[in-house]
Amino acid sequence: MNRAVSIVLADDHVLFRQALRQLLEMERDFTIVAEAGDGAKAIEAVEKHRPDVILLDISMPGMDGIAATADLRRRYPAMGIIILSMFAEDAYIIRAIRAGANGYLLKNSEAGKVIEAIRAAARGESILEPYLVTKLLNEFRRMSEMTEHQNVAGLTPREIELLRLVASGQSNKEIAQTLDLAESTVKNRLSILFQKLEVKDRTQAAIYAMSRGLASTPVQPV
Repeated sequence: MNRAVSIVLADDHVLFRQALRQLLEMERDFTIVAEAGDGAKAIEAVEKHRPDVILLDISMPGMDGIAATADLRRRYPAMGIIILSMFAEDAYIIRAIRAGANGYLLKNSEAGKVIEAIRAAARGESILEPYLVTKLLNEFRRMSEMTEHQNVAGLTPREIELLRLVASGQSNKEIAQTLDLAESTVKNRLSILFQKLEVKDRTQAAIYAMSRGLASTPVQPV
């Protein structure tokens, strides 16, 4: 990236927030533009600073991190949203992804994984730790009452191929090279595909594909 990645931190635990800030400020390409202690203030900070990425805790007073994620994703569809939580339960992960989070990391994740996740989110990519992907996929499979390829029939062969590539973890640039298309064309086709599938981002599209047997490799595990 040619410029620094601007970041908002939202967590009601001040000491954790300060420690996270100190860690991230060691990266030359990161700039912390604001901090917040609850979801409502996080939204205010985003409105003021328009960051590339926001890191959100789930459990915060007033508006929690998942509610804030849903609101922010609606207002700022291109912004990277990462949930950084102590909750590893399936229900929290699923709610966060459905709300529009690019990724979900636990607070005991290695520092390098958090840093890598922020850079990926700033590029518009999605991030989940491998074992969280497994938990998430198992839950989606359990909840799905569809047959393996139900509803895929509404997609063209080219769209199914595009969906497979997204689920395999390829970036827009890599997909463009694979399909011999312009990167802008890939971006436009993905937007149409996401609308057809009624998903919000690459993570949800990949989960859709994998839960229907169209792929087996998660997007951007960290």
